[in-house]
Amino acid sequence: MFLLAEELARAGVAAGLPEELATQLARETVAGSGELLRRSELSSAKLRRNVTSPGGTTAAALDVLMGRDGLQQLMRQAIAAATARSKELAK
Repeated sequence: MFLLAEELARAGVAAGLPEELATQLARETVAGSGELLRRSELSSAKLRRNVTSPGGTTAAALDVLMGRDGLQQLMRQAIAAATARSKELAK
């Protein structure tokens, strides 16, 4: 989650936001989403759908993140690497 906040802030700066504002927005986005997920009985998929306006800015970002080489593939690779390393360390 820390890397996600870092990269959200960097992307905000790259998009033209002042660094302090980009960092604050990234932190609040991660914290707010996490708190909503913790408190809600809805699935993460349902929460994502609920906050995504058709044709909106979140939908545009999700089109990239959910694309063929997007977040799902990266997370699978990251978990596979962590799993492999865990097995190495357990030997």
